[in-house]
Amino acid sequence: MKRRYGSFAALLALTAALAIVAGASATPNRVAGAAGGDRALVSCGKTRTFGMLAPITGPAASLGKLQVDWIQYYVSRYNATHKNAKFSIAKGDTVLGGPGGTAEAVKAAQSFGSKVLGVVGPAGSNEVRATTATLKNAGFGFVSGSATNTELTTDGTRTGYFFRTVPPDSAQGTSVANFINKKLKFKRVYIIDDQEAYSTGLADTVQSKLRAAGVTVTRDGVSQQQSDFSSLIAKIPRDTQLVYIPWQLPPKGKAFGQQMRSAGKGNIVLMGSDGLFDSEFASLSGVYASSFPTSASHPVVKAFKKTHGGNPEFFGAPSYVAAQVVGGAIDRACKDGKASRAEVRAQIKKTKLKKTVLGLNVSYNAQGDIKGGQFGIWKSNGTDFNPVG
Repeated sequence: MKRRYGSFAALLALTAALAIVAGASATPNRVAGAAGGDRALVSCGKTRTFGMLAPITGPAASLGKLQVDWIQYYVSRYNATHKNAKFSIAKGDTVLGGPGGTAEAVKAAQSFGSKVLGVVGPAGSNEVRATTATLKNAGFGFVSGSATNTELTTDGTRTGYFFRTVPPDSAQGTSVANFINKKLKFKRVYIIDDQEAYSTGLADTVQSKLRAAGVTVTRDGVSQQQSDFSSLIAKIPRDTQLVYIPWQLPPKGKAFGQQMRSAGKGNIVLMGSDGLFDSEFASLSGVYASSFPTSASHPVVKAFKKTHGGNPEFFGAPSYVAAQVVGGAIDRACKDGKASRAEVRAQIKKTKLKKTVLGLNVSYNAQGDIKGGQFGIWKSNGTDFNPVG
């Protein structure tokens, strides 16, 4: 699919257009130190507020924009069809992949004021880990539309607080490994993770499944901050059939692909994960990527596409559903005119959405994962990603 990129000025215009409760002036420990924040009742009134944690700026801003667009689209549709209740968004810029690591994500999570009842995000798995203590201490239920690391829901650390609208990497890794082994029938694979929780977890799953199938796998790693990959590319044997990079930053994926081709290794197939499901990586014709389930024929997807220049921005669609989950939970908790964060969390657990833009119903198991769902494999034609498996 074709993705649009705006200038910095356009990004500022976008964020200014959001219905936002600004958190920039909040003190760093505002949320964590809020007395009784978990069960304190908030008057719902006509305007209810949920938080959003997304990479609005930084290396992953192109992906963050797609999520912001879809979250804002949910709010605009809701506000247009409800006379007595409106939603506003309290933004938090996590600057995913920035030089400060996850510090900005923690700062953003700490900025939410007392009226915020639930949170959509964060986007990255490493950000989820970093913000867990802050969000849990404040009593927030938080729902991510892209954090896929399997252990986020299986290690028990955030059970009852964290939920997501995408399948875990155990599902993604299985889809990727099966495609490489059964569809492409490759036997020599090189995997390079970016040393972050999302990437290493997904790389572990794919590596394990490929080796179990008899595929020869070589493993390496590289920092998200690195831009010159020449020494790493030099280590890749020329008889390698596929290089798999489960990275989160599309500009880095594109740079790696360009440098690999410049080094005379363009005959090696390059494959990314959902974190590279973006037009920047897709500009490398012939590359593969896995991605979340999304229904292109869903009326909401069609309507979104029509209002966004013909661009469906599929990567952001699960964040629309995450906003649906949080918004619906707030609505149900607010039936008596007041709601607490604890009540919203309880309502998130009870979510039952029918016929979502994901092409499936959404409800949760005890761990916070959606029931059902799988990843698809897509291939780029130099502009768009098209499904191939």
